[in-house]
Amino acid sequence: MCGIVGFITPESSVISFDRGKLIRRMCDAIEHRGPDDQGTVVRGKASLGMRRLSIIDLASGHQPMFTENERYAIVFNGEIYNYRDLKVDLESKGYHFRTNSDTETILHAFEEYGSECVQHLRGMFAFAIWDFEGEELFLARDRVGKKPLFYAKLPDGSFVFGSEIKSMLLHPNIVKDIDTRALDSYLTFGYVPENQCIFRDIRKVQPGCFLKLSGGTYKESQYWAFPLSQDAGIPQDDLIAELRETLEESVRIRMISDVPLGAFLSGGIDSSVVVGLMSRISAEPVKTFSIGFNEDTFNELKYARVAAQHFDTDHHEFIVTPDLVSIVDDLVWHFDEPFADPSSLPTYMVSKLAREHVTVVLSGDGGDELFAGYSRYLTYLSRSWSDRLPSTVKRFTNFLADIIPENTPGKFFLNNVSLAPIDRYIDMVSHFNRSRRQRLYSKAALERLNGSFGYGESEFSSIASANFAEDPLGHLLKLDSVTYLPSDVMVKVDRMSMASSLEARAPLLDHKLIELAAKVPTSMKLEGIETKAILKKAVTGLVPNEILYRQKQGFGVPIVEWINLELRERIRETLLEGRAAREYFDRSYIEHLLDEHKAGRRDHAYSLWLLFMLELWMNRYLQ
Repeated sequence: MCGIVGFITPESSVISFDRGKLIRRMCDAIEHRGPDDQGTVVRGKASLGMRRLSIIDLASGHQPMFTENERYAIVFNGEIYNYRDLKVDLESKGYHFRTNSDTETILHAFEEYGSECVQHLRGMFAFAIWDFEGEELFLARDRVGKKPLFYAKLPDGSFVFGSEIKSMLLHPNIVKDIDTRALDSYLTFGYVPENQCIFRDIRKVQPGCFLKLSGGTYKESQYWAFPLSQDAGIPQDDLIAELRETLEESVRIRMISDVPLGAFLSGGIDSSVVVGLMSRISAEPVKTFSIGFNEDTFNELKYARVAAQHFDTDHHEFIVTPDLVSIVDDLVWHFDEPFADPSSLPTYMVSKLAREHVTVVLSGDGGDELFAGYSRYLTYLSRSWSDRLPSTVKRFTNFLADIIPENTPGKFFLNNVSLAPIDRYIDMVSHFNRSRRQRLYSKAALERLNGSFGYGESEFSSIASANFAEDPLGHLLKLDSVTYLPSDVMVKVDRMSMASSLEARAPLLDHKLIELAAKVPTSMKLEGIETKAILKKAVTGLVPNEILYRQKQGFGVPIVEWINLELRERIRETLLEGRAAREYFDRSYIEHLLDEHKAGRRDHAYSLWLLFMLELWMNRYLQ
């Protein structure tokens, strides 16, 4: 696991800086992603750099890595789990290997297959290959978006890329202007979606895509798309058997490591499945790591202990206390963009705990999107009756929702059931929906936003709208898999684990498992009110029933208690006196949210946390 940086400078560009010094500074900015080694090269138009966290082939995996004729150089972040099989195949084609690293396997695969090399890779990755002879750049990102990859094409013709935005911002020609579409999307969803970036100059290589830069122009192409769940006509017993086999294989190949390895264990189904399979495969007790809170409502340690005892793991725990919210300033720096998921704090703490014992962990991320695990799917489907309401009734319901005061019980429910089917779900997963954002923004800000207002909701709607009525749940699973999963879950896990120089692997997001899950009809994933039904059947006998059939809790955080106590005064001062309040928001509406929350008339904890994270980000990145 590493971090990569680089920039391509055209001959016509006027260079007013030392390229070698700049690439080293860019590497220094992401030292946390790879504390074991650093490598740079400045040659011709290209300046490439990387920071390495040594996992495989500790002695000879230095980067940038070159082909024997030095035509191509690569910087690579990630792990390729099938690299040994791919190496054998490439050796049969006449390629010679100087190392036992997966990095060299990618390099030779690119020589053999060109851009099609990504089709041969099984793993998580973000890499850049520069062709010194053809003066072309190739960037690629893994199918799900586990590893980040940003880029910017600048007015002077320069092209900059990196694993994290903070390193790219060191390039003197990048301007830190906010993209108002991304700001509006952040306020809506609590994160900036993959097809947007908070900085106008910077973009993200999309999951399952590669990019080619040649002659000053670039083109991004998609090589893999998240599949839609469809009934493949396979008997359930056969699907269960294949699911068990693929799950075990996905875990086994992710246990390849030359350094100590363990697992996050939350006490939920997904992490328990991973730990159970690891315990079956490993000859030694698996090292497991759990996080908990003093607040009983959010404490899952009881179930983590049940799993740890059942699988006889070497178990470690950490209690998150309210005083730890003081580290939010550090978290803001690691995320680069505004990010409001409060579970990032316990993710950071469990990563720090794990790093004291291991260098690699396996996690259970992805199970909810693949097998319909979120309770919001049940809530959404329970309101499907509203789709049969006459249009006149819906218009009246929407009108009623608009005119009643915001603190009136049922206001948001009335608004939700008045919407079209896909808009109803998007409204459910929104923090500040359209009506609330209209109150949040100042009049001047609304005028400046112009076409940016509602851009994120429109994009989400376009992803899921085609043939939505044929299988609403299937389309919602895909929508979450290409929005919330890479933009929130993967961002949180990558940034918080890398902040502790820890590599996190997600077996449930193996692309072969994803493609198998797509063959399972949604009726087998959600049976009545039973979420993850087929997954539970597949792992019965492996995972204790006490965990399989308990009520889903999720990775909750006692954010209400923190805001009401430890952060109350700081949040009030920050939100009312901050940059966002001055430039974008109606200060009186923020006061309204604060006062209502303080008086207990309405719970605005997550809304206030979202605004607080935005202000902290602006203080850190826009000063």
